Amino acid sequence: MKAISIIRDEHRSLAAVLHGMLYLVREIGERGKKPDFRLLAAMMYYIDTFPERFHHPKEDRYLFRILGLRHPAAGGLLRRLDAEHRAGTEKIRALEQALARYQAGGPAEFSNFRTAVEAYAQFHWDHMRVEETELLPLAEKYLTAADWLEIDTAFLGHTDPLLGAEVGARYDTLFSRIVNLAPPPIGLGPET
Repeated sequence: MKAISIIRDEHRSLAAVLHGMLYLVREIGERGKKPDFRLLAAMMYYIDTFPERFHHPKEDRYLFRILGLRHPAAGGLLRRLDAEHRAGTEKIRALEQALARYQAGGPAEFSNFRTAVEAYAQFHWDHMRVEETELLPLAEKYLTAADWLEIDTAFLGHTDPLLGAEVGARYDTLFSRIVNLAPPPIGLGPET
């Protein structure tokens, strides 16, 4: 069941980026800090590509599918989480548009961007909470050792044939870049 640890670690990485975005938004809104659009764009790229193109597809293809076979009573929960995965794609597009409008329109667009960041973060935290408190306990209870072998292989080796083996390393590099661009206390970058 190593995939459970990986899923939780991936959730923590996404949560860190979301917390970082919220911190930057608060600094802009409450302290008048100048927006770092390069950092915000890197964070946006991470939350678009990592959960939407890497993390969620693995959950759908392996964990959700196999749990649905082993425990059909989880169907409602799995449909809800799958719908949230699809909704996340739409929500990230709205967030990207809000950032583009803010960058092009200046301070007049900040309030809309802030609202979009807060809504997106809350959506993802709620989603991750349900996965960790409802989905993963069901998986631990109903999946077999053979099921876990298949799921662990997919999550450990980043072996999804549609994504390629180097995808995980690219996201680790992107996450490190964000940490190095972000100012303290959320990162190691220069203080602004």
